Amino acid sequence: MVTAFVAAITVALVLFIGLVFDGGNILAARRQAIDEAEGAARAAAQSIDSSSRRTGMVALDPGRVEAAAQAFLAPTGHQGRAVTDGRQVTVTVSFVQPMYILGIGGLVSRTVSGRGTARAARGIDVVEARDEPSP
Repeated sequence: MVTAFVAAITVALVLFIGLVFDGGNILAARRQAIDEAEGAARAAAQSIDSSSRRTGMVALDPGRVEAAAQAFLAPTGHQGRAVTDGRQVTVTVSFVQPMYILGIGGLVSRTVSGRGTARAARGIDVVEARDEPSP
């Protein structure tokens, strides 16, 4: 009777530790995916279409947007998808996070994803001030 009780408590304790440890890793991985997606979106939002510079309206080049997002994500080893609607970029990053303790019970991994959005904005032209003598 004592052995069954000890076995049940041990299984429950391992399950609890697995939920805490692997659950924390999942939350950290999700935050990482969101951070990477937001950074990739900011990088991609700088891909202004060269023809829009002449018109004064800010527009993004879809081909350069995707390339900029992938270039930002390349060092992380994760893949993402960038979508633009003209002035705004949305990047979604997904990757697989392994489960270390709960993997023993068959729950091997989870896919986490994050999404980030950035908008292209027209900058400010800076005019240098000249020191002129006052009258």
